Amino acid sequence: MNPWINYHHLYYFKVIAEEGSVSKAAQKLKLGQPTLSAQLAQFEDRLGVQLFERQHKRLLLTEYGRVALEYSKNIFRMGSEMFEVLHDRLKPLKPTLHLGALDSVPKQVILSLVKSALRSSPCQITLSEGKSDELLRELLAHRIDLFVSNFIPSGLDAKGIYPTLIAKKNVAFYGAPKFKPLRQGFPGSLSGVAMIMPSYDSKLRQDLDHWAKLNKVELNVVIESQDIAVKKLMAINEIGIVPAASHSVAGQVFRGELIEIGKLQGVSEELYLISAQRKIANSIATKLQQQFTF
Repeated sequence: MNPWINYHHLYYFKVIAEEGSVSKAAQKLKLGQPTLSAQLAQFEDRLGVQLFERQHKRLLLTEYGRVALEYSKNIFRMGSEMFEVLHDRLKPLKPTLHLGALDSVPKQVILSLVKSALRSSPCQITLSEGKSDELLRELLAHRIDLFVSNFIPSGLDAKGIYPTLIAKKNVAFYGAPKFKPLRQGFPGSLSGVAMIMPSYDSKLRQDLDHWAKLNKVELNVVIESQDIAVKKLMAINEIGIVPAASHSVAGQVFRGELIEIGKLQGVSEELYLISAQRKIANSIATKLQQQFTF
């Protein structure tokens, strides 16, 4: 038999979570505090998970609680929308798509992904950027639908995720025009030259270290960053040279702000579109993961 949710209990849980305590929620709901505590206990027992943990007389949401709160917000939002639609007060809301991307992902990739989503279906898109561990938690909690990454999570982080390769581009070193002499004797000419490198959060950094060792190039790393916009700005201002795929610096090369110094044999930047296992799939996200390439 499928589990049945008491929506009164779900609403009580939502109010408790939003108010931060049973006592405040009880005042808002005009219920006795013992009654509300009992209703919450019944709801947790029905779900078979703990939604809150108590710390210093405060109620804090557990991981289960955070997921349940997001679902409860959507459920009651949809209920309000249904009522409005049935009374001809508004049109149904557009479908939504929440995309997450690492700071290191070129903005051209995000733009292309957004265009593909809008061609697939009229929708409302939310974009989030951040660190890999933050975005992965959001993905697994179903708060984002797709995550654009330059690596595939491994180990425990890989449980319940589905990556699709969407791009594999060759990498070269780029620098301001003053670095043009480095083309002579490349790659040996790079030894000791100031470099603006990705951090070890990315697979590309590990590949670059391996390439340097094979080619006996001494890396002089002056800046580490995952933010491609920051790295390009530093390179344009002659702080050092930067490894990048051509599409990441196309605009800067076209304007003469950066020049290609030399290609790195056997080194490429890979980008993945990652989704998480969920009961009800986002149809736009599913279509993008099946069809999108860059």
